[in-house]
Amino acid sequence: MAESNSATEECIRMKRTQTTWRQGDVLIRQTRKRPSALAKPITDRGRVILAYGEVTGHAHQVIAEATDNADPVPAMQLFEEPDGTRLLVIQRPAALTHEEHGRIALPIGTFEVIRQREYTPEAIRNVAD
Repeated sequence: MAESNSATEECIRMKRTQTTWRQGDVLIRQTRKRPSALAKPITDRGRVILAYGEVTGHAHQVIAEATDNADPVPAMQLFEEPDGTRLLVIQRPAALTHEEHGRIALPIGTFEVIRQREYTPEAIRNVAD
């Protein structure tokens, strides 16, 4: 049987119980939370970037599967709450990509985006990717 790169087919094959994904220093956890009225949408020139590598500049980017129709609903949106919580809302199957990590298929849903942090004597900081 031929292998497919389709995000939809990858999502279908995923275990239904999987609710957490990690790609490098980015953790994505499925949640029941919804963005509040105070949440601000975050985009980078129309792209959904979860994190940039501090060392390489490479991006953890969420991309939607291509569709044949011109759906006016955005495939996904990233929001930041006033307390710093970041929520990713996916309306159509998508994938998390990065130049140095494997592609991760993501199902439709809402996800909390968490950056891995590390302790040093100087400060607690985000892990450099």
